Amino acid sequence: MTALIIIGVVLLALVLMYNSLVGKKNQIENISGSVDAVLKKRYDLIPNLVSSVQQYMAHEKGLLNNITELRAKAMKPDLSDHDKITLDKEITSALGSILVAVENYPDLKANQNVMHLQRTLHEVEAQISAARRAYNQAVTDYNNAIEMIPTNFMASMMNYQRKEVFTIPETERQNVNVNDLFSKK
Repeated sequence: MTALIIIGVVLLALVLMYNSLVGKKNQIENISGSVDAVLKKRYDLIPNLVSSVQQYMAHEKGLLNNITELRAKAMKPDLSDHDKITLDKEITSALGSILVAVENYPDLKANQNVMHLQRTLHEVEAQISAARRAYNQAVTDYNNAIEMIPTNFMASMMNYQRKEVFTIPETERQNVNVNDLFSKK
């Protein structure tokens, strides 16, 4: 009788660990889908922004072409999480450059379409930021589960691997020197 109780407790623990790991993996996939939805929204906005500012920024053509190329890469199906994270970093950097460049064109800044696109881009960037935080938390919970005892044994049997979190480039970790920004004009 005692042996049956012990076997039952062990089986229950194994089922709970298995379900916990599957739940964490599925949570990452769900949040990854949410990140993809917001990134898709951003990618849909990029052509509008590029066409709106293109005529004003003839000498910024390289920047606009780079954003268009990055968008095309990001729209390819079956990108790995690593590729998505890498492209997200590149597009974030390029969009930051284009928004700074827009500041140099007073007529463009005053254009209502560009102002609307800028506001929308800022909203989407805020949504992307929130989705990245949710994704990183889910990945951290998952990575903890697959590395901590006792779930690490079951995760190993299930061939679960560590997931990568969103990080920012080293250049964006540095403090912004406001004096430099004002002295550029």
